[in-house]
Amino acid sequence: MKNPYQKIYLASKSPRRRELLRQIGVAFELLLLRDQTPRGPDVSEEVLQGEAPQEYVARVTMEKAHAAQQMMVWRSLPVRPILAADTTVTIDGRILGKPASKAEASAMLRLLSGRSHQVLTSVAVIHGEQSWQLTQVSDVLFQELPEAMIEAYCDTSEPYDKAGAYGIQGPAAIFIESIRGSHSGIMGLPLFETAQLLQQAGIRIL
Repeated sequence: MKNPYQKIYLASKSPRRRELLRQIGVAFELLLLRDQTPRGPDVSEEVLQGEAPQEYVARVTMEKAHAAQQMMVWRSLPVRPILAADTTVTIDGRILGKPASKAEASAMLRLLSGRSHQVLTSVAVIHGEQSWQLTQVSDVLFQELPEAMIEAYCDTSEPYDKAGAYGIQGPAAIFIESIRGSHSGIMGLPLFETAQLLQQAGIRIL
């Protein structure tokens, strides 16, 4: 059994990130940021004017980590390393977030159809006064998507909690002709890079 210092806080609501951490044997507790407070969300995911995709995903990730660290202090929780991550999809320099409607999800998939795009996942670990961060970039090539396939997919619940309106771990896997990069990174947590960061923070992996 790992001692308390071998456990981390995960500042993410993503069930996929939880599954991936369990896959590599990392013990964690959830430290969830709030989407709604009297002052708005704990961390805004709005894109700043002129912000490039890689700058955006790295900034939001580090802001999530710092917000979780503040929450740990305010709640007088045991001090542990904190892991935060954020994933975004980008094409032609445009950032594709989580679609809010069927029309928006359909439009995103039409844009990605038959083309290559990038999935960026930034990971940050904070422990005490130290922090470590990196961003993993994967290239994903979609097949040409028939309109009927797009419509059928967008009639499900799949697109609406995922950047770019799809997840590689679900039915949308059939859209993907090839990838160059990290399968787990496209899911939301690149395991090779995440293990490196956690080891730097003193967490033993395996």
